[in-house]
Amino acid sequence: MAKASEDEEGSPAGGSVDDDWAAAMAEQAQGEASSGASAQAANIFPSFADPENKASLMNELDMILDIPVQISVELGRSKITIKNLLQLAHGSVVELDALAGEPLNVYVNGTLIAQGEVVVVNDKFGIRLTDIVTPSERARKIGH
Repeated sequence: MAKASEDEEGSPAGGSVDDDWAAAMAEQAQGEASSGASAQAANIFPSFADPENKASLMNELDMILDIPVQISVELGRSKITIKNLLQLAHGSVVELDALAGEPLNVYVNGTLIAQGEVVVVNDKFGIRLTDIVTPSERARKIGH
């Protein structure tokens, strides 16, 4: 198999992802070595590498695992007048803003965390999560 053509410096013409990463890692290591002790990592969070800290952190995590949260799924929304609200009766249909087949919003304690689709399992409704909202997406939505 023939090698890719080389440029004047002797590296592959298109460059290699591995070579780029290797160069970046070497540059970082060189920068860390030259900065010496002046740039130390802040010990803000305890290290999981220390067995004592790991056990302590796991115990703290276990404490919050039993805290109940409210999960709700939103099918859609609608705004109606009070007059129309008072006219609702058994069998009335309220039109929602969501289209059939659109993903449903999943909220935990009122915060959007995912979207999904309705499923029926053993005659009970459920939701199959199709998209998880990342923390950065949640922050971006708060800013709007």
